[in-house]
Amino acid sequence: MASHNDRGVDGEELASAYLQKKGYEILERNWRLGKEEIDIIARKKEVLVIVEVKTRSGSFFGTPEEFVNKQKQRHLIRAANAYIEKKGIDVEIRFDVIGIIISGNNHTVNHLEDAYQPIA
Repeated sequence: MASHNDRGVDGEELASAYLQKKGYEILERNWRLGKEEIDIIARKKEVLVIVEVKTRSGSFFGTPEEFVNKQKQRHLIRAANAYIEKKGIDVEIRFDVIGIIISGNNHTVNHLEDAYQPIA
C-alpha cells in the first residue's frame, strides 16, 4: 500500500479515537455505496454526523480540510442520503470535516463541525 494510503488509514484511526473521546458513537467506518464512500458515520445525541477525514503530512499546500471541495461535498451528501434511506432513519444530520496533519510521531486534529450544508 502506498504511504499516502497508510497515512489516510492512520488519520481515520486518529479521527475515530478523537470523536469517541468527545462522546460520539461511531456507527460506521468507510461506508460504501457504489463509488461513494463516507469515512465515518457517527452519532452524538440525536444527530447523525457524516465525517470526511483529510490527512496530510503538512499544510504547505493548504490545510487538509480545505481539500473538501464542492464536488466532494455533493458526493458525501448523495452517500448520506443513501445511508439514511437504506437504514430507514429520520434524524437531524450534520456534515463535519476533520483535518489531520501527521508529522513524524506528532499529529494535530482540526474538527470543523457543521462544515457545510446540503445544497438545495
